[in-house]
Amino acid sequence: MKANLNERTHFQQRHNGPSQEDISQMLDTIGVNSVDELIDQTVPENIRERSALNIPEALDEFSYIKSVKEIASKNKVYKSFIGLGYYNCVTPAVIQRNILENPGWYTAYTPYQAEIAQGRLEALVNFQTMVANLTGMELANASLLDEATAAAEAMTMQYALRKKDKKNATKYFVDERIFPQTLDVLKTRAIPLGIELVIGKHESIDLVAQDFYGIIVQYPNAEGSVEDYRSLFATARENQIFITAATDLMSLVLLTPPGEMGADVVVGTTQRFGVPMGFGGPHAGFFATKEDFKRQIPGRIIGVSQDSHGNKAYRMALQTREQHIRREKATSNICTAQVLLGVIAGAYAVYHGPKGLQRIATRIHGLASLASQFLTRLGFEQENEVFFDTLKIKANDELKEQIRKEAENKEINFNYYNEGYIGISFDETHTVADLSEVISIFEKHSDTTIDNKEVIAAANEVEVKFSSAFERTSAFLEHPVYNKYQSEHEMLRYLKRLENKDLSLAHSMISLGSCTMKLNATSEMVPITWPEFAQMHPFAPVNQTEGYRELIKNLTEWLSEITGFYTTSLQPNSGAQGEYAGLLVIKAYQADKGEAHRNVTLIPSSAHGTNPASAVMAGNTVVIVKCDEKGNIDVEDLREKATQYKDTLSSLMITYPSTHGVFEESVTEICDIIHKNGGQVYMDGANMNAQVGLTSPGFIGGDVCHLNLHKTFAIPHGGGGPGIGPIGVAEHLAPYLPGSPLVDIDHGKSITSISAAPYGSAGVLPISYGYVAMMGPDGLLNATKMAILNANYIKTRLESKFPILYTGTNGRCAHEMIVDCRAFKSFGIEVEDIAKRLMDYGFHAPTVSFPVAGTLMIEPTESETKEELDRFCDALLQIREEVEAVENGTVDAEDNVLKNAPHTADSVLVDDWTHGYSRNDAAYPLDYLRTYKFWPSVGRVDNAYGDRHLFCSCIPVEEFEEVVEA
Repeated sequence: MKANLNERTHFQQRHNGPSQEDISQMLDTIGVNSVDELIDQTVPENIRERSALNIPEALDEFSYIKSVKEIASKNKVYKSFIGLGYYNCVTPAVIQRNILENPGWYTAYTPYQAEIAQGRLEALVNFQTMVANLTGMELANASLLDEATAAAEAMTMQYALRKKDKKNATKYFVDERIFPQTLDVLKTRAIPLGIELVIGKHESIDLVAQDFYGIIVQYPNAEGSVEDYRSLFATARENQIFITAATDLMSLVLLTPPGEMGADVVVGTTQRFGVPMGFGGPHAGFFATKEDFKRQIPGRIIGVSQDSHGNKAYRMALQTREQHIRREKATSNICTAQVLLGVIAGAYAVYHGPKGLQRIATRIHGLASLASQFLTRLGFEQENEVFFDTLKIKANDELKEQIRKEAENKEINFNYYNEGYIGISFDETHTVADLSEVISIFEKHSDTTIDNKEVIAAANEVEVKFSSAFERTSAFLEHPVYNKYQSEHEMLRYLKRLENKDLSLAHSMISLGSCTMKLNATSEMVPITWPEFAQMHPFAPVNQTEGYRELIKNLTEWLSEITGFYTTSLQPNSGAQGEYAGLLVIKAYQADKGEAHRNVTLIPSSAHGTNPASAVMAGNTVVIVKCDEKGNIDVEDLREKATQYKDTLSSLMITYPSTHGVFEESVTEICDIIHKNGGQVYMDGANMNAQVGLTSPGFIGGDVCHLNLHKTFAIPHGGGGPGIGPIGVAEHLAPYLPGSPLVDIDHGKSITSISAAPYGSAGVLPISYGYVAMMGPDGLLNATKMAILNANYIKTRLESKFPILYTGTNGRCAHEMIVDCRAFKSFGIEVEDIAKRLMDYGFHAPTVSFPVAGTLMIEPTESETKEELDRFCDALLQIREEVEAVENGTVDAEDNVLKNAPHTADSVLVDDWTHGYSRNDAAYPLDYLRTYKFWPSVGRVDNAYGDRHLFCSCIPVEEFEEVVEA
C-alpha cells in the first residue's frame, strides 16, 4: 500500500453532496453521459466563461483554520469605551453554545411554515415582548437590520402616514446629537423620497413655524446626555407631528421609557443584550410603536393564533411580506430580519430576568457615576448632567492626543469624535479594575492623585439614583418566561425545548426555490465567536483592525472576480439593502453625468417583490415588462418600453437565471437594449449559485449585482436573518459605492451610508471567506455544477407526475424548478395542502406560490446527496398518490391526509380516532419515517384568525394553562 503524504481531504468533497457513484446514477436517470454535457444543455453557449476563476487554490479545513487564526491575530482587541451604539457585552455561555453555535438554530429558515417553527416563533415573541416592555410601547416587530435602518423605517413610515392637512409637509427634524451613522442613513433614505431633513438642537427648534411631519431624537444622545423631551414631544403632538426616539435598550431598565414620554415610535438595537459587536454586526435592531400603527409597522411581526385543534399557536402576522403583495406600492422593501440575533437578545432577557437586567444596568451606570466623580476631582469637566453610561470630558486637541496615546498604550479606546471632548462609555464587561485604569490615565494630566484603594472602597457602595423626571417607575418583564429560567440547567432545557419544535437543515433538506438553503459548514462557522472577530468595535482605530481589513480586502477581491466586476461593497446587510444600494449607486452615477432626470426602472413581471419596492424607495417609477408563455422576458416588450422611456430610463432589474429557474438565452441582447437606451443593468444575484464559475453578471453585461451571502456563499439563514447583500459594480460605478461618516472608506464620490456599520454585518464575513478559501476555484465551479445536476435529477424524477412549468431550450432547468399544482384545485386540493403534508414526511415545503400562484418552487442545492434527494422525491411522489386518491373519489374530499396535515403526535395518539384513514397513513406513509420522524408541534395554523385577533406578546399564563389542560 502506498500513500500520498501531500494529499489532504478536499473541503469540496465534504460540501458537495453527491458521490461519484451518485453522480453516475443521476446522470443515467437524467439521460446524459456527463455533467459537462448537462451543463452544455443548460447554460447558453454565448454566456459561458471558459477560463478558471482567478482565486487562490483551495485550503483543507485544518489549514484554513490555521490561516484564519493568523489573520484574526492581527486584530488588536482593546478595551472599548467608544460607545456610539456599540458596546461589549457578555454572551452567556449557555446561549452562545446552544443558540449562536447550534445548527439547530442557525440553519433554520424564515418561519413561513409556522407549524414547524414554533420554537423560533416563541423566541421572537419573547424578543417582541421584551422590546415593548422596556420601551413602554404597545407592540414591537421581530427585529430590523440595525438601529440606523430602523430609524429610517420610522421616518418613511410616518411620511406615508401623514394626515390630509399634513400631506404637503416634507420636513423631518433630526436632533444633531443623534448617532452619526444613523444620521447618515437617514440622509440616504430621505433624498429619493423628497424628505427634507432639518438638523439642529431640539432645545431651539421651532416646530410651529415650519411645516414638519416628524421628529427624531436620541435618548440618551450620542454625547451620553439624557435629555427631558416631554415639552418637545407635547409641542409635536399639538402640531400633528410624529415622534420617534432612538434609544439604548439597556438604559431603559433604569430610565423612563420614551413610550411613557409620548413617543409614537421607539427604535434602537439590542446588541448589548448578549450579541457580540462583531465589527459592526449583525445585530438585531428593534422597532416599537403603538397599536394604532400595527398595520403599518415595517418588517415582520409575530402574533398568536390557533391551530386546527383549537390550541394556541404562533405565526407571522399581518403584512410581513408586503413587498411581495404590494410590490411597487410597498412602503418598505424589507425581506428579512435579524432572527438569530433577536433570538439571542430575547434569550438574554429570559436568562437574566428583570432583576438580572437591573443588576447589569445598575453596575454599568455605577461605574460611569464613579468615573464622573473621580475625574471631576482630578479637575476635568464632565459636562453630562444626567447620563446612563457615557461621560463627556472636556479636552482640547493637545490633551486629547496625549490621552489617546496614554490610553492606547494601556490597550484602551475612548471616543474622540466630538471636537473638544473625549467620550467614555462603560459597558457590562467593564470592572472596577478597568475604572481604576481610566482614572490613572487622566490622573497623569492632573495635579491631584487618587489612591486606588479609595476607588475600590467607593465601588463597594455606589448610590445609583435618577431624578423623578428620569427614573423608571413602571414594572417590566413580569411574564413568567422572564422569571423562571435563571438557573443554567433550566435555561438549557428551555432552549432545547424550543429548538426541538423547529425543523432545520440538521433534520432534512430544505428545498426552497430562490432561497438556497445550503450547507453551513462547521469550519466556516468556528471563527465567528473568536474574540478577535467578535469583540471588535466598528469604529476602532485602523491600526487595531488589520486582520479584519485583510479579510475584507481578500473577500472583496474574490467576490469581484466571481461576479466579473471591478470591485465590491460589503456594506449592505441584506439582499433588499443590496438592491437599494445598487439602484442608488446607478442614480448617483447618472446624476454626476447630468442625467438626474433618469428615473424609470424596468422590471419583469416575474421579479422578486423586493425589486419594485426597492426601485420606489430609490425614487424611481416602475414600469413592468411582460414575460412570454415560457416565463422568459418578452424581449420585444422590453425593447418597446426601453425605447419609449429612453430619455428617462435609469435601469433594468433582472434576476439571472430567471425567477422561473431558466437561463434565458436572450440575456445579452436584453442588456444591450438597456445600454443603447441610456440605462444601466441591475442584476438580482439571488440565483448567483447557478452562475459561479460558469458565467458572471459582469461577463453577461450587468453593471451592478447584489449577492446574497446567506445563499450562494454559505452564511446561515439563521431562521430569517442574518443576511448580507453586498454589491459588485463595474468600474464606472465604483466611485459611488457607499461611504461612512466615521471610517474612511470613501470611494471618491461615495453616496451616504446604506447601513449603520461601515462594512455591514462584518462579524459573519469569516463564514463566506472560509467558504471561498476552502472551495477554491475548482470547488466553486463544481458546486455550481452539482446544484444544476441535483435540480435536474429532481425534475426528471418528478416530471412524470407533476407538470414542470418552465425549462430551457433543451428541456433543462437551472438550479431550481417550478412544479405546477394548480390543476389539483379543481377537486379541492390546494398547494398549501401539499406544503403542510410534506411536514408529515419530515420536510419543509419548497417555496409556495412564488413566482406563480398554486405552484412549488424547488431548489435542492449542491450539498444534498442522492439519498436525500430520493427521500424528498419519494415523499412528493407519495403525496401525488394521495392527491390522486382525492381526485378519484377513493377518499373523502375533506377528511383526508392532505386536508388534515400536518398531524401532530397528540392528534395521532387520541383515543377516539374518527378519520377515514389510518393513523399509520397519517404519521408513517413511508418506511423511512419510522427512523427519521419529525413531529410538527401544532396542527395547521389559522392565519386569518390570528390577523382578526392580533396579539403579539407572550401568551398570558392563564390562557397557556387552558391550552395545557385542553
